[in-house]
Amino acid sequence: MDRQALMQEQSLASPVPVPTLSAAARRRQLKEKVIAGLVTAVAFTGIAALILILIFVAKEALGLFTDPHARQEASLSKMFLPQVTRPGRPATFVWQPVSSVPKVSMIPLFIGTLKTTLVSMFVAVPLGVFGALFAAEFAPRRLREVLKPTIELLAGIPSVVLGFFALMVMASFVQDLFGLESRLNAVVAGLGLALAIVPVIFTVSEDALTAVPRSYREASLALGATPWETAWKVVLPAAAPGILAACVLGFGRAIGETMIVLMASGNAAIVSARLGDSVRSLSATIAAEMGEVVVGSPHYSLLFFIGVELFAFTFVLNMFATSWTRKVMKRLTGGAG
Repeated sequence: MDRQALMQEQSLASPVPVPTLSAAARRRQLKEKVIAGLVTAVAFTGIAALILILIFVAKEALGLFTDPHARQEASLSKMFLPQVTRPGRPATFVWQPVSSVPKVSMIPLFIGTLKTTLVSMFVAVPLGVFGALFAAEFAPRRLREVLKPTIELLAGIPSVVLGFFALMVMASFVQDLFGLESRLNAVVAGLGLALAIVPVIFTVSEDALTAVPRSYREASLALGATPWETAWKVVLPAAAPGILAACVLGFGRAIGETMIVLMASGNAAIVSARLGDSVRSLSATIAAEMGEVVVGSPHYSLLFFIGVELFAFTFVLNMFATSWTRKVMKRLTGGAG
């Protein structure tokens, strides 16, 4: 017993050998750390670039509120309230920032942006969503392999080419078809925008529909539903968050698109509810006037303020879409709220 106890004490006192990594394993670990560091650096570089852009735009727009001369020419009341342009005439909204008496009402720009965006979404959302539903649920495999790349090919066409097509081809056709007075108007610009955002809505919606589990479809068909009822009442609601994301991306592309609206809208800052009148959007205003504006002038700061507004619109829309998506997901998964 004493001998066994002595052997146990010696075994406990002897150091336990620690396995050492081979040179190849150490190199592999070092390589993984370097790759992880590079990926992290790239991610934070993108975030830092976005923050720096926002800081620059906000800094340039800040002169609108810090410079007394800029505050006098482009105050908030002049930007959003009707102004008397001539004595004896009613107050109205006018965008003429380079006149002897600057008139900087943004209401015509808001209305023009809203009109072109609504027309484009009215056309692109049904085409994109129902096209994606057909491709994901009903199209034969060979047709799907041709249909999807063809529609996605539109995303690779430069916006200036789409704007040129809308200017030279669609404008005359739409004017003759609807008998419009203005050849370049909100309808033409909206249809040109629809060509640009249909691929975005189609691609994201088709991915969302394809991601719906196959068991959903099989269960619906087993209960006696037709393929159309299954697609409309089961697959489409299940893919609602992804489809909403597609619509939000399309809306963001439409509200920020420049060249198509610049070439096909007529660029007339008119306050009108008619879609057949020429319009001027926020993004087109920046593109048309930034090249000739005096740096540091109130007009210069005003254009950067428009850029801040565009960012604010997109941010609020994304926040609303995120909140709505969470509610839909909770409802689909049986959660509260």
